[in-house]
Amino acid sequence: MDLNIAGKWALVLGASQGIGAAVAHALGEERCNVIIGARNSDGIRKLASEIRTEYGVEVIPHAIDLTDAKAVADLCHKIENDWEIDILLNNTGGPPPSGSRGVSDDVWSESVQGLLMTVIRLTESAVKGMAARRWGRIITVASSGVVQPIPNLAVSNTVRSAAAGFSKSLAGEVAKDGITVNMILPGRINTGRLAQINAQNAERQGMTLEAFEEASLANIPAGRFGTPEEFAKVAVFLMSDHAGYVTGSMVRVDGGIIKGI
Repeated sequence: MDLNIAGKWALVLGASQGIGAAVAHALGEERCNVIIGARNSDGIRKLASEIRTEYGVEVIPHAIDLTDAKAVADLCHKIENDWEIDILLNNTGGPPPSGSRGVSDDVWSESVQGLLMTVIRLTESAVKGMAARRWGRIITVASSGVVQPIPNLAVSNTVRSAAAGFSKSLAGEVAKDGITVNMILPGRINTGRLAQINAQNAERQGMTLEAFEEASLANIPAGRFGTPEEFAKVAVFLMSDHAGYVTGSMVRVDGGIIKGI
């Protein structure tokens, strides 16, 4: 299926590894030009070279710390003045595991900045050009914790839920401009972030990592962790012309782990 996004420009954040890198590759495969942003400058330069070589598209690496308000403001300026962004993937790193109580103000503030305010500011900047061109796709990567809170990830559950409220509100405002706004709720995708969380939870519960992961898999109807590539295929479809009537949605890529309807 031709997704009709060849020649468009996408900004993919959190792109140095895992979900973000997989989405950047999938966009390149569709001959979409990509700006890849992440804190790991070496990682995104390597990824940029890979995508250019494999797909022959334009790729711009942009090193950024998404918890740094000044760096985000500078990126917003580029979006509004230097680049024409047709597709935006908001993909921000998660906060450290924790319960609901005893979380420091610093952790809350950094999480709100990185998971919420960054999404709001970058989205606002991208929407301006999209509306002028009467076409745009905005996707924010959230978590299954938005609809089914994940134990020991209280900060993520809380702040990502606020981002979901923003995404849904915006979707109704910009649909008439040819812009779709959706969220994807990944379940347990086999990334470095999942490995880190599994290791911390196994230690907290006094279990071996192998025993913890076996118990974790038992709760997933699909019986396995998802892959970044599976996630990317869903994301890129939502970025395509064919998904023009899909907006304001939260799409689950979770192997059935969310129990609610």
